[in-house]
Amino acid sequence: MTAPDLLRSAGNALIAVAIAPRCAACKTVLEHPLQGPICASCWLAIPTLLPPLCRICGGMLASWRTISVDLQLCPACRRRPGFVDAGRAVGAYEGSLRSIVHAFKYEGRRSIGTRLGLLLRTAGTDLVGDAQCAIPVPLHAWRRVRRGFNQAADLARVLDVPVVHALWRSRATMPQTGLTAAARRRNVRGAFRMSPLLRRRTIDSYVAGQTVILVDDVWTTGATLDECAHVLKAAGAREVRALTVARADVGRRT
Repeated sequence: MTAPDLLRSAGNALIAVAIAPRCAACKTVLEHPLQGPICASCWLAIPTLLPPLCRICGGMLASWRTISVDLQLCPACRRRPGFVDAGRAVGAYEGSLRSIVHAFKYEGRRSIGTRLGLLLRTAGTDLVGDAQCAIPVPLHAWRRVRRGFNQAADLARVLDVPVVHALWRSRATMPQTGLTAAARRRNVRGAFRMSPLLRRRTIDSYVAGQTVILVDDVWTTGATLDECAHVLKAAGAREVRALTVARADVGRRT
């Protein structure tokens, strides 16, 4: 064992004994607190999304839908075509991933964002490769101040593409939690626009005629992502792809 490994092991042991910090997800005492606020077991327990997946929202499909490329869409995406062209998520918004996202988003555990961003980059490799930039879904100014950071921006920074804050949340909206799909769409309608701080040459270089990656933490009905994609398409984006850490209501195999 090298000297840095010995020091790290000693530091983990000292912190574990003196402070006994607990995993931000499952609340068990961390064996290796220097590796972050989430234990290895919770990272390994993230519920994965198994292919075939809907090519728009990333939700799981019944295997028979792979017979035809035209049918590689979930019922919701077939019923209501939107402005997002493709989407992918790391896993299902349940179990350990739900707890990890909650700790990251609401408890200010920003160090979790790097690990989540790396998982997001892996899950969306085929979507990110030829994209011009990553655009985080913005928070309203007062919510950004209260939270202290924008979780979508933290995730976008890890994707190895330029991050462009192209969108502006022009009005505060109700929390989407608990709203029906229709109510979610009404809630965010007109809530976004292109940022007034964005220079014209930035739009021309990174958005107009380009493929862009829209980044957020959770995709539920896709109302927020679709509204953002609508604004980007109106600004000239050729293709808008969405990457989220978690996918809620991913569907069940039949």
